[in-house]
Amino acid sequence: MVIQVLLLVAVSVVAVLLTRGTANARHQAIRRILLVGFVVVAAASVMFPDWLTWLARQVGVGRGADLLLYALVIAFLSYIATSYRRMSELERRITVLTRELALTRTRLEDVEEPAEHAE
Repeated sequence: MVIQVLLLVAVSVVAVLLTRGTANARHQAIRRILLVGFVVVAAASVMFPDWLTWLARQVGVGRGADLLLYALVIAFLSYIATSYRRMSELERRITVLTRELALTRTRLEDVEEPAEHAE
């Protein structure tokens, strides 16, 4: 039961991240802290595999490998959410740049045309 609540909360957090604004310095700091936490937990689970099984049983999962799978699903969903946000921002920037380039070319053509007719 505990693991179901934790998984639902984690999925909800990913959903909120997907709908929030673009990343800033605070979000980068949070990501770095989570990365360090992930590395520490990963190293501890490799060095002490029984600890992962103990933790899994504490949250209502039978095996440590199952808990690891659940964590990887949440991490994958988080990656998808952040990648989606990043791609959307890049597409928006490319659109703005393309429009600016088209307008600049049009202005240059308008300036060059009258100069050709004056000769």
